[in-house]
Amino acid sequence: MAFYEKQLAVKEPLVIAGRHVKRYEVVTPGLEITDDVRDAAYAFLPTIYPDFEDPTPPATVTVLHRSAAGMYLNAYNWVWDNVLHCRTAVSGDQPFLGSADPDLTRFGVIPKDLIGCVWELPPLEHERGAWVRHVLNPAEPDLDAYLADVMAEGLVGR
Repeated sequence: MAFYEKQLAVKEPLVIAGRHVKRYEVVTPGLEITDDVRDAAYAFLPTIYPDFEDPTPPATVTVLHRSAAGMYLNAYNWVWDNVLHCRTAVSGDQPFLGSADPDLTRFGVIPKDLIGCVWELPPLEHERGAWVRHVLNPAEPDLDAYLADVMAEGLVGR
């Protein structure tokens, strides 16, 4: 199996259904994430938020990944002050993940307990440190500083 790096991009944070969303994108060389797919992913995002009340500052980190097989949307939601809640979604013809529709704008929840691949996980290392620096360590959490603290763009995966 050949391994190659993919491109990581950082998009401006958004507020979606009451949660502050830090956005990363991973793209396989030669492919792109189009605006219609991006819009569909973020319209679907609230369906994979935590389904319980929690007093933690409402922050989510997403990794939207375009691969040759299709699209993946990983939502890493901060809960219980210091825990990541993860749900993932898929679009494209990937029956083993519960998606048989080739339309990349039609997302569905992945019914397997997956948290991300080698290209999707690097932002989590950065995000853990940023959460500690800006939310857990200060006397008062600084959500704005957390949202501004992002991993550098570039090649990812090694």
